[in-house]
Amino acid sequence: MQEGKVKIAVDKREAGFAELLRGLGAEVEESTLSVADFVCSERVAVERKTRDDFEKSVMDMRLFEQLKRLCESYPRVLVVVEGEGSAGMLTKESLMGAYSSVLADFGASIFFTRNAEKTAELVFFIAKHEQLAEKKPMRVTGARKGLTLAQNQKAIIEMLPMIGPKIADSLLEHFGSVWGVFNASEEELLKVEGLGAKRARVIRNTIDGKYVKPASNSYE
Repeated sequence: MQEGKVKIAVDKREAGFAELLRGLGAEVEESTLSVADFVCSERVAVERKTRDDFEKSVMDMRLFEQLKRLCESYPRVLVVVEGEGSAGMLTKESLMGAYSSVLADFGASIFFTRNAEKTAELVFFIAKHEQLAEKKPMRVTGARKGLTLAQNQKAIIEMLPMIGPKIADSLLEHFGSVWGVFNASEEELLKVEGLGAKRARVIRNTIDGKYVKPASNSYE
C-alpha cells in the first residue's frame, strides 16, 4: 500500500462500490468476504443493508446471525442502513426493536445514509481514520475472540471461496473434521448435498494450487 493511501476490502457482491471508493482515492481489494461488506482495518467491519434488505433480514432472522458472526470477528462493527424511508414490511415497533437489538444485544453501531455514494463516503472516512490517524493496519480477517473448537473449525472452512455458513456446516458434518474436508477429493466433495461441481472444483484448486506470492502483499 502506498504511503498515505487508504486501503479498503470490499465484498465483490457489492456492485459499484469498488468504483465509488476508488473515486474517493482509496486502494480497493475486491474478494468474497466471509463476513462484512467492507473491512476498514483490523478492528472495524461494515455491513451494508438497503432499507428493503434490512427489513427482510430482520424478518428471516438473517441479520442477527450475520451480526453474531461479525461481532465474533471484529471488535468494532457498523451496520449501515441505506435509503430513505421505511420499506414498509415491518411495523414501527418491530423496526425500532431491530435497531435496539443491533445496539443493545450486539453492541454494534448503526448509521443511516441516503444512497450508495454517501455510504461509500462514510466507509472511506472510517478507513482513513483507522489507518492514517489510528495507525490500525488493514487485515481482512479479524481477530476472533473466545470461540469454541467447533466455531473455529467452521471459521476455517468458511474462508474457502464460495463457502457460507450452511455449506461449511454440511462439509464438517460430512467429513468430521477440517482435515477431512481439506483431504477430500473432488469426487468425495460432490457427495455433500448442495455443494455442486463448481464449488468442489474451486475448493480443490484452492487447496492444491501452488502459491505464487503477489507483487505486493496488501495486508502485510
